[in-house]
Amino acid sequence: MDYLDELESQSIYIFREAYRSFKDLVMLWSIGKDSTVLLWLARKAFFGHVPFPLMHIDTSFKIPEMIEYRDRFARQWKLKLIVGMNREAIDSRQTFPDGAVSRLQCCAALKTEALRHTLSGRWPRRILDPDSGEFYTVENGPPFTGVIVGARADEEGSRSKERYFSPRGQESDWEVSDQPPELWNQFKTDFAPGTHVRIHPLLDWTELNIWEYIQRENIPVVSLYFDQGYGRRYRSLGCWPCTAPVESTAKTVAEIIEELRSGKFAHIAERSGRQQDKEDGSGLETLRRSGYM
Repeated sequence: MDYLDELESQSIYIFREAYRSFKDLVMLWSIGKDSTVLLWLARKAFFGHVPFPLMHIDTSFKIPEMIEYRDRFARQWKLKLIVGMNREAIDSRQTFPDGAVSRLQCCAALKTEALRHTLSGRWPRRILDPDSGEFYTVENGPPFTGVIVGARADEEGSRSKERYFSPRGQESDWEVSDQPPELWNQFKTDFAPGTHVRIHPLLDWTELNIWEYIQRENIPVVSLYFDQGYGRRYRSLGCWPCTAPVESTAKTVAEIIEELRSGKFAHIAERSGRQQDKEDGSGLETLRRSGYM
């Protein structure tokens, strides 16, 4: 068993523990490389079937290729996909691209608020029917209290403080100093009924591990990760007004792996292209404490 086998085995174990321990599960799918690997692992953990719905929070500012990829593979793999959105903020143009709020305030409204209210069922959910491939809308859906997320500890500082099984408040708020210890691969999954729990099966994976696994498993990812001939590609995906590509000529997964192994990005943060991270030094942790994904 090599290190990718060990990471895969650990993640599948976490998936199965989560499914055994929590009734109202949902998995977030941001369409990026990490959450797509997470989806691949879920299909492996349950023998090709994903026994819980996926949730995507659509800000309406995602790069169009991301939405095309989402809908194409959700239909191909017959996934039950839930899409949530802060329609009020978008329709009233209370967003950063409209010049009304800062980048972080926009993230709080279009991502955190949309996630919290879609999880609780207080806001309408658009649901993709896996059989017909068509979306329909549901009001007052049941709440989800177990949320599987593709966060990696090495991606940025606040995520390094996460646990595999992390309890949250009733409104998804995160008390960083009050998290259970997870020593020697012992995990706490026994929480009071109704406790909102975030589950992180990819916590020990690195950016390089993710790309090595994508190569080994031949996992399809969004074409935005590859240079299309302009000497640039996206290293991290998000909303188009706040996400910039990096200088890179990598056109294949193998070339991305070679780039990472060469140390090209050794001193450049993976999320260096995400402009909201630069607006406030601890802005992402502030968002995560209030329920950000």
